[in-house]
Amino acid sequence: QVQLVESGGGLVQAGGSLRLSCAASGRTLSSYFMGWFRQAPGKEREVVATISWSGDRTDYADSVKGRFTISRENAKNTVYLQMNSLKPEDTAVYYCNDKGTTLNWGQGTQVTVSS
Repeated sequence: QVQLVESGGGLVQAGGSLRLSCAASGRTLSSYFMGWFRQAPGKEREVVATISWSGDRTDYADSVKGRFTISRENAKNTVYLQMNSLKPEDTAVYYCNDKGTTLNWGQGTQVTVSS
């Protein structure tokens, strides 16, 4: 069973940057098409970005295109989300999972962007 642990969140001013990490244990992530998701208060969880097994294909929600970058290091069993030019509307709890959300959710990491 894969366990996912997200980290790297925090409080940042608008325009700032954060780098989130998603570390997996229990099984290699290299066979999974991975994604980052987020859930803001009172809203449904939404997909932010996805990345293919090899990392050669990435996709982004329109709201984060040009600002966020997803990457992965299969040797470290870790997926990253570099977030630049953060906006208050990016405030949410961020989670990683495989694209089909078949893995157990981790606890997420809180990102708060102040205006």
